[in-house]
Amino acid sequence: MSTNIPVITLNDGLDLPAIGLGTYSLNGFSGVESIKSGIEEGYRLIDSAFNYENEGAVGRAVREASVPREQLRICSKLPGRHHEFDKALRTIEESLLRTGLDYFDLYIIHWPNPEQGKYVEAWQALIEAKKRGYVRSIGVSNFLPEHLDRIVAETGAAPSLNQVELHPYFDQAVQREANAKYGTVTESWSPLGRGKGDGVLEDSEVQAIAAAHGKTPTQVILRWHTQLGAVPIPKAGSREHQRENLDLFDFELTNEQMKTISAFSQGGRRLWNQDPAEYEEF
Repeated sequence: MSTNIPVITLNDGLDLPAIGLGTYSLNGFSGVESIKSGIEEGYRLIDSAFNYENEGAVGRAVREASVPREQLRICSKLPGRHHEFDKALRTIEESLLRTGLDYFDLYIIHWPNPEQGKYVEAWQALIEAKKRGYVRSIGVSNFLPEHLDRIVAETGAAPSLNQVELHPYFDQAVQREANAKYGTVTESWSPLGRGKGDGVLEDSEVQAIAAAHGKTPTQVILRWHTQLGAVPIPKAGSREHQRENLDLFDFELTNEQMKTISAFSQGGRRLWNQDPAEYEEF
């Protein structure tokens, strides 16, 4: 079990582990077992979403785990179709009922859905949910700098976290700077890109860096995220991969090694064709 995961402090005071477990597609009873094994291996941040349809699996894993609830950080996300204030609050309540938990440590807006234009209303609902004790900390996901500027200007409340697509092919330098302006932590979804077969993990330079540290290419890329100041949330269903992904904090990449990995992002591109300026999630 990993016990050396650094902790960061969000702008509202909540402490968060420097790496989390992504749970997309970890559903049903097998999902429960995968999430439980992740907790047993040392994960304390568990990322879910209403639209992943696995909040029940997450909740059951939390209840069955040997780790006390207060040591865990459970996150879920508001879907685009429920951005209206009242709908958003009911959805958060439904998420709690699905998990069987009394509160979420973190709840975030999944996508801004700018065509609908209701993300400020959704953000106001999250502010209210925090006041009601449903949520300890509130954030956003896939919000561009202009989206952040608008919600802060209209509500006075800055998100504690912004979860965005971030990997060596798209290092989000501009977005990370915009997040930092508000003390908003950057969290990385799809931190390995497309994983094995997408070129990064098989790249000879990345493999050479890994060999120099006695680590795997996956561990090198995840370490790159943490040294950027981002919190990666790789999905890992097997105990073997969960252990591999957590074994990051006993080595440090040099400045040159960091630059080598960041160079993949020249002419940066999203891998999933989901531009938050126009993408609509429901």
